[in-house]
Amino acid sequence: MNLDLTGRRALVCGSSQGIGLAAAVELAQLGATVTLFARNAERLETARNSLPTPSGQKHETLVADFGDLGQLSRAVSEAISSRGSFQILVNNTGGPPPGPALDADVGQFLDAFRQHLLVNQTLVQLLCPGMKESQYGRIINVISTSVKQPIVGLGVSNTVRGAVANWSKTLATELAPFGITVNNVLPGATKTARLDSIISDSAVKRGSTNEDVATGMMRSIPAARFGEPEEIGAAIAFLASPAAGYIIGINLPVDGGRTQCL
Repeated sequence: MNLDLTGRRALVCGSSQGIGLAAAVELAQLGATVTLFARNAERLETARNSLPTPSGQKHETLVADFGDLGQLSRAVSEAISSRGSFQILVNNTGGPPPGPALDADVGQFLDAFRQHLLVNQTLVQLLCPGMKESQYGRIINVISTSVKQPIVGLGVSNTVRGAVANWSKTLATELAPFGITVNNVLPGATKTARLDSIISDSAVKRGSTNEDVATGMMRSIPAARFGEPEEIGAAIAFLASPAAGYIIGINLPVDGGRTQCL
């Protein structure tokens, strides 16, 4: 199986921690040169120092606020101009705050739409020319199992994640003739700061403890545990590899079997 990414450059969003950092580590281990992209320069530098360099890669960082599309576009454009094109893009952004859809105001939906779909669209438009020139492109969007089965209490997230999934499927058809694949990875309950926030919020609302909420959540997972970020990262890295060249436009749940639909 050809998993070699030596000579490929990867831009990994939200990669100072959690799933983004785990994906960056896996891509680097396969030989890719990784640019970590997030808004906290100090955390990014710490993360960069943790990346493996089996091929002697010189990994980099890129700083921008994903809420500012102009700033994001300038930062990525400058990186491409000065250091060359990217063949791998991992779109990964923290989810919106929890809460019922009915209670969310329009601004929350607009913010989530901007930070997820519009950020993804901006990055794809910037990176696609280089991918076409390389005749190799991998776009992997980290979304949520909610695109298959909405999650109670995540109204805004459910809505926006669904939009991203359909955007991705449409894009996959458009880009496949150029040797560019577009796929979605759908993490289930994974040990990240996002999961901690959801558990804490639920515990407050129920008048329960974090431990009791976590135990209840794990009862709905056939694997009887939460996922590790590295397990999501491994799925992302596989989809970025040459071995996954004929996998196009899929939603891949990595959720311990929790999603109860095909």
